[in-house]
Parts: sequence; structure tokens; C-alpha cells
Amino acid sequence: MQRQSSNIQYRQQDASYFEQRGLSRYAGPWSLWALGVGAVISGHYSGWNLGLSLGGWGGMAIATVLIAIMYLGLTFCIAEMSPALPHTGAAYSFARSSMGPWGGFITGLCENVEYILTPAVIVFFIGSYLGSIFETPAAIQPLWWGIGYILFVGLNIVGVELSFKVTLTVTLLALAVLVVFWISAIPNIDFSVWALNIGSDGELLEGGGGPFLPMGIGGALAAMPFAVWLFLAIEQLPLAAEEAVDPKRDMPKGIILGMITLIVSASMVLFLNPSLVGVGAYALGQSGEPLLDGFTAIYGSGLAKVLALVAIIGLISSFHTIIFAQGRQIYSLSRAGYFPTWLSVTHGTRKTPHVAMIAGACLGLVIMLVLFVGLGIDQGSAVIGGTLLNMAVFGAMCSYIAQAASFILLRRNRADIARPYRSPFGEPGAWVTIVIALVTLFFQLSDPTYRVGILGVIVWFAVAIAYFAIVGRHRLILSPEEEFAMERGEKIGEKSGGTVPATPKR
Repeated sequence: MQRQSSNIQYRQQDASYFEQRGLSRYAGPWSLWALGVGAVISGHYSGWNLGLSLGGWGGMAIATVLIAIMYLGLTFCIAEMSPALPHTGAAYSFARSSMGPWGGFITGLCENVEYILTPAVIVFFIGSYLGSIFETPAAIQPLWWGIGYILFVGLNIVGVELSFKVTLTVTLLALAVLVVFWISAIPNIDFSVWALNIGSDGELLEGGGGPFLPMGIGGALAAMPFAVWLFLAIEQLPLAAEEAVDPKRDMPKGIILGMITLIVSASMVLFLNPSLVGVGAYALGQSGEPLLDGFTAIYGSGLAKVLALVAIIGLISSFHTIIFAQGRQIYSLSRAGYFPTWLSVTHGTRKTPHVAMIAGACLGLVIMLVLFVGLGIDQGSAVIGGTLLNMAVFGAMCSYIAQAASFILLRRNRADIARPYRSPFGEPGAWVTIVIALVTLFFQLSDPTYRVGILGVIVWFAVAIAYFAIVGRHRLILSPEEEFAMERGEKIGEKSGGTVPATPKR
């Protein structure tokens, strides 16, 4: 049976279609907190530091404040929208209800780029750490990447209960490692000499005492894409909506507590790591293992390998957690027909979207190998890792703009939807998110080092949009997100206290 809306065609599936795509509920507020913090925490271990080479310490500090403001605006928008529209679709679901099928697809596509590439960035840094530990040549880095994907995709397939337990455990361990680092670093810092050791020409300034903004305000703005790495993926929490026990109560609590945790951690890392005696902002701006550099400066090179194994916990935490999000994001778009529907089939007994996770991992690995070969195996972490990072951030910024716009449109056009939680920042918070995200995009495109990767993402967008225009829009399915949007979803929400059935009404 088909239903048509404008130039969009829907196919109505029977109950067996959704039985093959079932999920199970497990997550409470602390599981959701761990999912959000765990997804981001690797950015406090590696990646953020590359912005020091563009803006110096002061520029990176300003960039971090601006990006933190953007994420506060975004997360409070999501905290309102996710319990009002508690579907696995998250960003796609918000945009589908506010901007129609095309808006939903394009928003979901932007988020898809983020969740395909973010695990790739993290496993790249995992490989960098493991290469240092076992002294393996750069040519076999893809072996570490493959092992990482196989192990953690496998853990996520085993079951949602195990996945959340592993997430909580590794997130707590990752935070514990950071706390140990902070306590160890405090007696060993000299901010003026080491954090301010970049000159106005971008070169090393022996003895420190350099300017707060060595590259001016332009350098601070150019560092914004790397500051994003301190918070990127906190917005993935709504992807667990259909696996949360009580999404309308727990989702806002989990995402707000997660954001507070990340702001505290980001502040400590940003101040202490570059200030360490023997490290400094200049060296960190070129490093693939900044936390390991800090531990080595404190405890000496003799413990370097042990410390590297400790430091890798944070990377594992985020990698495992974002594999979870990647699977749910692909699953939701596939279940609704935007992506091929075979991608959303879940495991018969474990009820996990195993096909989506495997497909996303394979695509991420292919992109890494293309960059690895195209840029050359001799390229440093700052180039290959930075290219992947900027590609992921580009997709994220586009997604954030669309989600903030969805919040504004839902406030204006769907005022009657039941909202268990309301953002205290309202529409102004959403507008601030949009403006800062647009500035970040501008400076990404202004950086010639990473522009090729971003152009590759734009080509990805073009191919996917062409697919949807020619094929996908004629094959949509009446999934929960689609029925909510089409059949006055606010009434459904009111009748069920802000939740919707796991399968559409027949």
C-alpha cells in the first residue's frame, strides 16, 4: 500500500517489517550521561590540541568559550525536542517534523557524515597511540584501525545491556584518568613559559612569555573547528530515545549533566596540558598524543608505554560509544526508507542494528584508507587526523544549524506538542547556535590544509541527495518518525504522555 504527500511516496508496511527492526529498552539517566560524556571524552585526549598551532593558547581559549556557548544553545534545544519527539531518528526526526521529508533527509545526511567520520578520527588516534606503544611502522596503521572496528562493533552487536555497561565503565575510567592527570599536572605547570611559547609568526618562542593572541582574533576563529572536538557528539543522546526507559524524564537530565561534566573537563585540559613544564603549546599543536606527552613530562619517558595504555582508555570510550550512535543513526534513516531498508534489520535475538553498524564501520574504514593512500603514509598525525577531524566537524556544523532551525520552527509552528522540558534559552539560544556554527564553517573552508577533505564531504552530500531525488523519495516507509510528523504528532504525544508506540498505528 502506498500513500503520497506532494512529490514524496510512502509504502505502508505490515507488523513483520517493524518486528525485524525492534529495539529493547534499557538506558536510565546515568546510562544516558555515560553515552553523552563517553562519546566526547576522547576529544580531551587528542584532537583539540591541533588548534593551538592556529591560534596559540589564547586563541584556543577564546575558541573553546565560543564553541561551549554554541553547544549550550544546542543541547538545551535538544533537551526540549528529544522528549517531545522521542524517536531514534534524533536530528532527522526533529527536522522531519519541522521541515518535511527533504529537510529531514538532509539533516539526517549531515548527521550521518558526523557519525561515520567521528569514529574514524578516534580510531586513527587509537592507532597512533598503539603505534607508539608497540613501535610499529606507519605503514601498518590500517591494521590497528581494522582491529579497533572489529572489536567494538562486535561488542555493540552483542546487546544493548552490555553496550551500556561497557559505556558506563569505560567512561568512568576515562574520567578517572583525566582526574589523575589534572592532580599530577598542577604542581608541574608554568603557564607563562610553556602555554605562551608561540610567537606572532607561529614559531616556537624560547622562554615563553609570548602574546595571548599570537595570531590575533583571526587565529582564535580559525581554531574553532578544533575546539568543537572538546564537545562533539554530546548531541547523540536522542539516538537512544527508543532504548531509554523514560526518555521524557531522563533525556534532558542526561544531556545537561553531560554538558556540565564536559565543560569542567575541557577547562582543566586546556589550561593544564599546554602549561606543563617540558611540553608547551607549540609542541602540543603538532602532537597526535597530547595527554601522553603530558604524562611523559610528569613521570618520565620510562613509563611512556604504560602511560600510553592508560591514556588510550578515553579514546576507547568514545570509539565504543559513537559506534553505538552510528548504528542507530543509520538504522533510523533506513527504517524510514531514506537509506536502503536492508540496513535497518536488527539482530534476531539481540535486537541491535548490526547491519547498520557493520556498514557504517566499513564505510569509515574505506574513507580512512583513501586518505591514508592519497595523503601518503609519511604524513603526520596533524594532517591525516586533522583532515578527518575537519570532515566530521563540517557534517556536525551543518547538522547543528538544521537542528537549531528545527527548534525554532517547532516552537513557532507546533506549539501544541507536549513538551515535558522547555529550554530556558528559547529561540535566542538556537539563533546563537546557528551563528557560531556558520562562523565555524567559514573558517573551515578558509583553511587550505583541510579544504580538500571538506570538498569530499560536499561531493558525498551531492551523491546522496541525487539518490534521494531519483530513488529514495519514492520508497519512504511510515516509520514512527514519519507518522508522528504526518498525523498531527502532537496529539499522539499528548495521549501517551510524550511518547509514541514502538510501531506505527495500523
